[in-house]
Amino acid sequence: MARRIILASQSPRRKALLQQIGLTFDVVAADIDEAVQVNEPADAYVLRVARDKALTVARQYPDAIVIAADTTVSIDDQILTKPLDLQDAIRMWRLLSGRTHTVKTTVVMCCSNKIWHDTVTTQVDFKDLTDTEMFAYWQTGEPQDKAGGYAIQGRAAAWVKRIEGSYSNVVGLPLYETLQLFAQAQHAPTLN
Repeated sequence: MARRIILASQSPRRKALLQQIGLTFDVVAADIDEAVQVNEPADAYVLRVARDKALTVARQYPDAIVIAADTTVSIDDQILTKPLDLQDAIRMWRLLSGRTHTVKTTVVMCCSNKIWHDTVTTQVDFKDLTDTEMFAYWQTGEPQDKAGGYAIQGRAAAWVKRIEGSYSNVVGLPLYETLQLFAQAQHAPTLN
């Protein structure tokens, strides 16, 4: 009998990506603290949050395969989370405008008291943004619940000059690496 797969995320983007590759799964959101800790680097942040999500749901469903992920945008050692309001989004976009930034996603998989994880990094190069473009984009409602305040799969695609790395990582779930975690599942360390 196949194990139940649970996505520990309410992200419609992660759900759509897993559906895109044909996985059958349930969604169970994990209620955890996603605040960035003082001086926490992006790698440590996404690993901590993704791990907390996975472990929270895995404790509720110990016989399932639980997949969790967290994505962040960073530039100049600053982690750009979801914007609080228009002013916060504009602050972020001014940092990103005309520059290359980093998008990191950690994927964590839990099953049978074992855990696997992988962190994927993609570089994204933005065009120079105008105030008019930023204000108009905010009005679409698209940036409000996205790390860095933009969706590469949405209207902000027009801002992207190029990417280096995984596109699905920038959307929120690196698919190749997620499937590799399934393959590694036989050789995982035991959960702490």
